[in-house]
Amino acid sequence: MRSIWNGAISFGLVSIPIKLVNATESHSVSFRQIHLDDGGRIRYRKFCEVEDREVTTGEIGKAYEDADGTLIPITDEDLASLPIPTARTIEIVAFVPAERIDPLQMDTAYYLAASGVPATKPYVLLREALKRSQKVAVAKFALRGRERLGMLRVVDDVIAMHGLLWPDEIRSTQEVAPDASVTVRDKELDLADALMDTLGEVDLTELHDDYREALEELIAAKASGEIPAAPPAAERPGGKVLDLMAALEKSVRAAKESRGEEIGEATGTEPGEPAEVTPLPSRRSARTAPKEVGGKKSTSTAKKTAAKKTAAKSTAKSTAKPTAKSTDHAVGKAGAATKSTAKKTAAKKTSAKKATAKKTAAKKATARGRASA
Repeated sequence: MRSIWNGAISFGLVSIPIKLVNATESHSVSFRQIHLDDGGRIRYRKFCEVEDREVTTGEIGKAYEDADGTLIPITDEDLASLPIPTARTIEIVAFVPAERIDPLQMDTAYYLAASGVPATKPYVLLREALKRSQKVAVAKFALRGRERLGMLRVVDDVIAMHGLLWPDEIRSTQEVAPDASVTVRDKELDLADALMDTLGEVDLTELHDDYREALEELIAAKASGEIPAAPPAAERPGGKVLDLMAALEKSVRAAKESRGEEIGEATGTEPGEPAEVTPLPSRRSARTAPKEVGGKKSTSTAKKTAAKKTAAKSTAKSTAKPTAKSTDHAVGKAGAATKSTAKKTAAKKTSAKKATAKKTAAKKATARGRASA
């Protein structure tokens, strides 16, 4: 790898010659500007506004633009006269725990390589000291005409340096934090924890840039004269979230489906059923702890429930039998009473008819006797 800076690490009175190498590289696809009519390259030329002519690089210098637009020329001699003790030195100023460095300050990363055989021993000494102390070194260095802040740490067997932003370059968060006061329920936190557990961890080496791969395929297809295939339409995420709990439950189910797990495991429910949140171990209490599944407690509970159901059935049967017998007895009595009443009514009607017939026969006999006299 090509070095971009040569200097030394100042570690107290120890000086370690090193070479600075970029630790990262960009794989982004770059484009050129062209003229749409004929495909010609578009290039920028540097013109002087006063003389209205193109100038060469040797004719170009630096200037600072004041607030009123005035240009103040700054020469290379002016910059060289400034006191920059770290012009060719990475000066270590302190050793601090890594937690003291806010990731917001992290900038470009570099590898520091020992420059020559004499630098190997002090280089390894600093590397092993950093490992054993479990700290990072805070240093100052100058690069591309300005003094910078850096952090030295060990990566594998190499000392790496992260450029750091100065503390006053980090913006405040006061204007970004939510203004409204929001209360988050424990059930929502539990579902969020369940979603985090379901998504789990990932091997960062397996992640890749899908967009860059698709772009490279498009360029290759056009270069070979082929018609690029239309990429499948990606499913766009939903809009405004109206029900946070429902969105969390749906996210947990989707994450489980993508991992080939059973859907009901995250919340203890099947699809379509309301969620019953199971608190995580950190929030469990005696009151909310779930019952053991397949253990002694669940077995004894099941036995008690089955015994109660059996007792209830036997009670219902014993109650139903006497009731049926008493009902049949009552119905029999009622039928017998009805029959006896009907017999008495028929006898009365028969005797009444006989009496009426006797009276009619007597009247007829009397009438005949009068007629014959």
